[in-house]
Amino acid sequence: MTVIETRPSAPVQMARADVAAAVAAAERMLAALGVDTQVEHLRRTAERMVLSYGEVLTPAPFEATDFVNDAKHQGFVIVRDVAFAAICAHHLLPFVGSATVGYLPGARLLGLSKLTRLVEHATRGLQVQENVTQQIADGLQQVVPDNGGMGVIVEAEHLCMTLRGAKARGASTVTSAWRGALERDASVRSEFLSLAARGWRP
Repeated sequence: MTVIETRPSAPVQMARADVAAAVAAAERMLAALGVDTQVEHLRRTAERMVLSYGEVLTPAPFEATDFVNDAKHQGFVIVRDVAFAAICAHHLLPFVGSATVGYLPGARLLGLSKLTRLVEHATRGLQVQENVTQQIADGLQQVVPDNGGMGVIVEAEHLCMTLRGAKARGASTVTSAWRGALERDASVRSEFLSLAARGWRP
């Protein structure tokens, strides 16, 4: 078993955080923005805000369980539409979407749930989508080193773009990362894309 070492761009470790100082700073920020935190339902808003950010910014380490590929499976192993929510490093607003992750196995197979854990791990911390995509691919390459190739597709809506600024309602951003055979061979990459497509049916 391999412990994932990939780390988000700016992870938070709540065990080391000064929660009281963070709550006080949040209260000052809200007051500076004109929010009356003495209103009954806002009295604990600063505290809830700090604890919420702490939860979504703290990466959870996990062990990537793998096992022998007894059946010598050579086709793709793909987990589609793994939902995630991350925090934009530039505006501290969420971006929400899904990732499709797959690989061509070699002598060993990775536990399927670990692909979803890998997505969850990479999306913690202050992030940008491009980094998330590469970190998922790097993490997969780290835990299944003998595979023939891997692919990652991430699609997300960025609230910093749809709620403010450009206000591009309904816009989504798609990023991809390829390793091994998928990077070298367009036909292998095309097979992955056809299997990853939401409309595909066996």
